[in-house]
Parts: sequence; structure tokens; C-alpha cells
Amino acid sequence: MEYVRQVDFAAIDKSGADERLTQSLLDYASGAKTCTINCIKTPPGGGSPAGMHVHDVDQIFYILRGTMSIEIEGKQYGCGPGSLIVFPAGVRHRNWNGGSEPTVHLAFNTPLPDPSKPFAKSV
Repeated sequence: MEYVRQVDFAAIDKSGADERLTQSLLDYASGAKTCTINCIKTPPGGGSPAGMHVHDVDQIFYILRGTMSIEIEGKQYGCGPGSLIVFPAGVRHRNWNGGSEPTVHLAFNTPLPDPSKPFAKSV
């Protein structure tokens, strides 16, 4: 088990301006038992590939860079660096980057998602 994991900010900074990038920090392959954690870069105009959707697990975002727009339970929010966003299991939501700079966030999914089921269900 690798106990210390690093976000590769150099790879994020080198990625294309219109490229969505996901770095897995903790998942099944790396020994996860309770959750998954990814670092995700979303380019301007990009967003959740599933649009409005739900999950079977709680999803938590922590914004590192940029401003992410979210919609949850019919309300929209602009979430800048330092924002913690909680999407409870089963609650309809979506996220997108409405700004002019990429967003970078950590995405925590708990409990550990079932790999045999689709992670997001469009609604």
C-alpha cells in the first residue's frame, strides 16, 4: 500500500487547454477499501459527462483551482478554491466549468463504489 500519494500538478499544467484529465489517487487497483479519490481537471465549458445525474454513493468535491459551477436540488452555486461540495447519494446534481480557466478538484466517493455497476446514472 502506498501511504502518501501526490497530485501531479505538472501533468495538469502540461495538459491541453481543452483536455479533461483525471488522476486516480486511490481506487480498487491501489488498495482502496472504503472510498475512491481522484483529482480532476475540467477545461472551460466542460463538465460532468453524465449531465444531471445521481450516484449510489456520496460524492464530495474539494476545489483546488478555478471556480466550479454546480446545480443541486434545483439551486446553482459558484464554488471557488477552498470550497467543499457534498452530493449525497441519490441526490440529482451536475457540475460544469462556466469560467475561462480550468478547474481542478479532488473527488471523493464513499462508500467504495461497486465496480460492477455504472458509477453515474443520468436523470
